[in-house]
Amino acid sequence: MSRVYNFSAGPAVLPEEVLREAAEEMLDYRGTGMSVMEMSHRSKAYDTIIKEAEADLRELMNIPDNYKVLFLQGGASQQFAMIPMNLMKHKVADYIVTGQWAKKAYQEACLYGKANKIASSEDKTFSYIPDCSDLPISEDADYVYICENNTIYGTKFKELPNTKGKTLVADVSSCFLSEPVDVTKYGVIYGGVQKNIGPAGVVIVIIREDLITEDVLPGTPTMLKYKTHADADSLYNTPPAYGIYICGKVFKWLKKMGGLSVMKERNEEKAKLLYDFLDESRLFQGTVEKKDRSLMNVPFVTGDTDLDAKFVKEAKEAGLENLKGHRSVGGMRASIYNAMPLSGVQALVEFMKKFEKENL
Repeated sequence: MSRVYNFSAGPAVLPEEVLREAAEEMLDYRGTGMSVMEMSHRSKAYDTIIKEAEADLRELMNIPDNYKVLFLQGGASQQFAMIPMNLMKHKVADYIVTGQWAKKAYQEACLYGKANKIASSEDKTFSYIPDCSDLPISEDADYVYICENNTIYGTKFKELPNTKGKTLVADVSSCFLSEPVDVTKYGVIYGGVQKNIGPAGVVIVIIREDLITEDVLPGTPTMLKYKTHADADSLYNTPPAYGIYICGKVFKWLKKMGGLSVMKERNEEKAKLLYDFLDESRLFQGTVEKKDRSLMNVPFVTGDTDLDAKFVKEAKEAGLENLKGHRSVGGMRASIYNAMPLSGVQALVEFMKKFEKENL
């Protein structure tokens, strides 16, 4: 069975050489006589794995010393509660709602205090990013929250909002490590790893140290305090050990590839190929305002639901998997994360050209 081109939005494609390396080490990790899956998280071998993973991530993202890197469980969705529980000191936060996940985060924050929706693109089915250069930031807001890349709708903040001095919190699940980023512009930058970094089950939180305090909302469980995990170097309880091990391998792969500026160039090349075709096509069209297009997630439609279904079915037969759009929007979506090779996008565009000829 040969491997397909997997355009899934997450869990998503991983670098083949990482998978092969993990396969080789599956039964015996570097002479330990056991798999990483079976290894104590308190062992010397595992201690090296998690420490190296953190060191490599710090190097890739140029993370300053006054930020902690936490490897946690519960996915990005658990952060929707952890963030207000830990950061909503004045019980006020501002949310910019540009998609399903930002909306869910906003709804969750409403359980803990006054969450203000200060900008939204819901009026046009989240097909654009609102102008965030001069927003009505609340004077007593504890933080301003964004979802930087919207997996479902294929939009991306090209410029960060002007938070007027307030702490910026960003969910970067679907653009994590896709391009260089200035960590100092954020108070918290976090994401589930199952889109661009590793297997489902790990969320990475990069948080400025001054935001990690004992002063959390009353009733916050011990496991949901950032301080619990920061003080224990992500080993307070058994972490998602195997997932972190794979993430560590992906970090090494990214370093070998040349780092995040090289990944950005590669990602721009892949996205340009697909967007250029969509802009010329007589059958397919993209659904996002050009200035706000994501490099990672590319939604498109034919305008006919039956034809969309036919396309997804025939694409699958041609070895192009998981092109069906999210159930909330329909159509198609190609997720072209770091590990998707250029050849995969070329194969998709060739197939789309053929499909267009046959169905116009």
